[in-house]
Amino acid sequence: MDKYTDLFSDYAIKVKDISIETAHEVKRRILDSFGVMYLAFHESTPKAARNYAYMFEQKNGASLFGLNFKTTPEISAFANCVLVRYLDFNDTYLSKEPLHPSDMIPGLWSVAEWKNLSGKKLIDSIAVAYEIAVSLCDAASLRDHGWDHVNYISIGTVCGLGRLLELKKETIENAISITIVPNSSMRQTRSGELSMWKGAAAANSVRNAIFGTLQASCGMTGPNKPFEGEMGFFRELLDGDAFDDKALTSLFNADSPRRILDTYIKFYPVEYHAQSAVDISKELHRYIKSPDDIGSITIETFQAAYDIIAKDPEKWNPKTKETADHSLQYITAACILDGDISKDSFSKNKLNDPSIKNTLKKIKIKEDLEFTKLYPEGIPNRITLNTRDNQTYSKEVMYPRGHSKNKMTDDEVIKKFKDNTESILRTSERDAIIDIIMNLDKCENISDITKNLRV
Repeated sequence: MDKYTDLFSDYAIKVKDISIETAHEVKRRILDSFGVMYLAFHESTPKAARNYAYMFEQKNGASLFGLNFKTTPEISAFANCVLVRYLDFNDTYLSKEPLHPSDMIPGLWSVAEWKNLSGKKLIDSIAVAYEIAVSLCDAASLRDHGWDHVNYISIGTVCGLGRLLELKKETIENAISITIVPNSSMRQTRSGELSMWKGAAAANSVRNAIFGTLQASCGMTGPNKPFEGEMGFFRELLDGDAFDDKALTSLFNADSPRRILDTYIKFYPVEYHAQSAVDISKELHRYIKSPDDIGSITIETFQAAYDIIAKDPEKWNPKTKETADHSLQYITAACILDGDISKDSFSKNKLNDPSIKNTLKKIKIKEDLEFTKLYPEGIPNRITLNTRDNQTYSKEVMYPRGHSKNKMTDDEVIKKFKDNTESILRTSERDAIIDIIMNLDKCENISDITKNLRV
């Protein structure tokens, strides 16, 4: 194939030991993913994905999370990934390219359940998938060239599947090629007014990865040189640029996976560049008693945040949940007024709230060049509130709670899970799921425990 299919397939096969620290972090990410999955269970986009899945029942397939229904592993993975991704509350990594690496977890879980594999195999495969996908984010930017980050999700998922299913090197190489050559995803998904597909694009990449892997395992070969070929990944998606090999050092060295430790668990259900803005807005809330107390708000941020969640005209008057949770100004306005951000902050009533709309008119956003230099090491935001009585309050946050340099504790991760599932699970059910996930490495067969995840 080429240098990079060789590298990625080699890594999936050669890595021997998964550290206790990495395995524990994988379990935390699985628990976090299940929590945001349950919270999104009754939302419109996950329902649409499940409605599609209901057309393809398969008794020996993989489950739809929370339900006594099985379908093909590809379709199960798609519907379950949409659940995890929809609220924009699952984990994140920021570098040259942003990523939500836990998007890969439901697909690997679906295949592990379908194949009756162990919890330890699943944990190992997730660690490998994270290592590759996160390293790729350091190696090259896709969004700078008009392509979406979920293309890295595809590659990471294939390699995780190769590890999970103990595939041969040549099979994994073909699986990578079959997955990425026909299925490159455009950044238009996240431009302008955002649609339901924003929460489904990663799920589609995971589905494509499973399809490509299973096709390769059945003997299908993929296009030659998918990365370095004349019309391959580098030319078409990176405008002729190649990966920065220094970012892939852990893969070249076949180091034990640790990159999951560099990623961030979200404390709030908003796009990650706005996490520190929520921390600040919660503090500033105490200085106002009513919306009329606000004179003006100035948000100083870094270029990536401005480009991704601020510059589009639609961000000033969001009409969909998907646009609102990707609007720095909307998130700031809603949080300063209410003192917090939750799923309900993006309801139709909130989107049409006159107080929020009026507050948006009082906001100015500008780039701070020093903040731009600090990204992606940190997520720096500064918000200055000027009140009607001529008082000024300003606060700056660099590392929001949940960042790799401001990690959430196990107790906080568990509390987030409990808070997210309070309305849909009984206390005994929540406790049972926590116990199952945190002891996943002792599970002999994923299919045996999936039934305990039903609503």
